[in-house]
Amino acid sequence: MSSSNAAARRTMRVALYARVSTLNGQHPEMQLSELREYAARRGWVVAGEYVDEGVSGSKDSRPALNRLMADAHRRRFDIVACWKVDRFGRSLKHLVNALADLDSYGVAFLSLRDNLDLSTPTGRLMFQIIGAMAEFELSLTKERVKCGLVNARANGKQLGRPRRVADGDRILQMKAEGASLREIAAALGLGYGTIRSRLQQMSGNFLLPVPVTSHESRALKA
Repeated sequence: MSSSNAAARRTMRVALYARVSTLNGQHPEMQLSELREYAARRGWVVAGEYVDEGVSGSKDSRPALNRLMADAHRRRFDIVACWKVDRFGRSLKHLVNALADLDSYGVAFLSLRDNLDLSTPTGRLMFQIIGAMAEFELSLTKERVKCGLVNARANGKQLGRPRRVADGDRILQMKAEGASLREIAAALGLGYGTIRSRLQQMSGNFLLPVPVTSHESRALKA
């Protein structure tokens, strides 16, 4: 190895990520201490430590992980190291997407306990396998959903949100009593636009005129 390559390896910047699900008896220091020791053995400089405490693995938003990904985009480090993959990814799909993002930023990834180092050829091969597994899992999920919908239709089940019917007589009655369009919409569980359109439709069918406020009159003409 040339002296320039050795210097590059000695100055590689690493970001450490740790996560614990609960604060009861768990502490990220155990994960971080092992990661620090590994970084020291590799001659890496720790550019930052990102820790999510009391955060479930399935939680969509993790403040520290979000900051890590943003800093990776800014190339503030060269590699991300975590203790185990399940500490980093909340699902197989999320893991694959996050690793693909890191790769596009030119940032490598390492999972200490899983012996997964994406900076090596073997690690990149493992990433391809993980990606294939994620695609397979997604295709199975889509197929199960599709079969479920077909079965539901075959059994006569109505799919989707039930359609609400705008009762013209009720709308006219409430309008005659002085209710605004928004009040009518709220009372009938319909959208403001639906009430306005229904009134326009009834007006076009030569129904009795309905008194409206100046504001609602402009809305009907809009």
